[in-house]
Amino acid sequence: MAKKKYKVLDLFCGCGGISEGYYLAGFNIVGGIDFNEHATITFKHNFKNAKVHNIDITTFPNEQILEEYGDVDVVVGGPPCQGFSTANRHQKETDDPRNKLFFEYIRFVQQIHPKLIMIENVRGLLTRDGGYAIDRIKDILGAEEYNITYRVLDASDYGVPQIRKRAIIVGVRKDFKDVSFDFDKLVKHPKTTVEDAIGELYAFEQSPDGTKTITTPAETPLRKYFRTKDNTITDQDIVYPAQKVQDRIKHVPQGGNWQDVPEDLWPNNRKNRHSSAYKRLDSSSQSCTIDTGNAHSNYFHPIYNRIPTIRESARLQSFPDSFVFQGPRGSKYRQVGNAVPPLLAKAIAEEIKRILDNEDN
Repeated sequence: MAKKKYKVLDLFCGCGGISEGYYLAGFNIVGGIDFNEHATITFKHNFKNAKVHNIDITTFPNEQILEEYGDVDVVVGGPPCQGFSTANRHQKETDDPRNKLFFEYIRFVQQIHPKLIMIENVRGLLTRDGGYAIDRIKDILGAEEYNITYRVLDASDYGVPQIRKRAIIVGVRKDFKDVSFDFDKLVKHPKTTVEDAIGELYAFEQSPDGTKTITTPAETPLRKYFRTKDNTITDQDIVYPAQKVQDRIKHVPQGGNWQDVPEDLWPNNRKNRHSSAYKRLDSSSQSCTIDTGNAHSNYFHPIYNRIPTIRESARLQSFPDSFVFQGPRGSKYRQVGNAVPPLLAKAIAEEIKRILDNEDN
């Protein structure tokens, strides 16, 4: 008998990085909610059967939560939690506007009562104020009768060609199954590289704009994962920065940064630029953390004197080429940079699926 296809609701979904990972793990993505219009258009394009809302989540009525998502098995999302601080311990945490979206996440959990929940956040959440923030979040979620575990995960341990460390919190509903999510059971994968991710796209450097087709064989597992059925790719349009930027970055070797740029190419002699400024990616290693930049991005292509294209950035985030982004160029870069790498989400989703499949054991 075929096993159930569990339903997932993605809050603060962005373009759908977490959902793509859950989809790859065999889940049914039934909903997404986000305030960013272009991100929700992208989400709807890639998850056509999902009920997607571009809305201020605080205006979403409880009765509609139950009507549309009442049978959801897993609620995921990345609500900001900056307001949990020892400096605020004497005030009502629900009154802090920085916690507003976190308590909206809690509201959805209270209405749906899903079997499992997952929260993604900045890694500093687990150490802030000596652990005060995560302790409060654990208390609040625990009060909702969830067994809570958490850990900082590096996406590069799960096949993502990028070093990206994020805090992951998972809760298992106690009356569903009185166990805790075990991060040690996540299946790690061999490290992948920038070359593996985008090397086969270098041939398009001089090709005209429009849809492009890769004609070489997919020789690695990562490249086979990325490829569409017809080997076409989108968002591989080449754009070079201003000439002064090209004149600086051409001096930077792979793995180098602004310190490799001759001093006479700077308008001033600042010595305190961040180490990520004018960072050139190293083909043989993992990418630095992909940001939301466009013209002002801090990471540059390993070979050419430009930033990666939207598709190259998406591959470094582990989005397959079949995942299509919607909206203007700048918005696409922001959607990619804000996303959780799908292969990281997939690793978590597979262990969550194992817990759900063992419901009767």
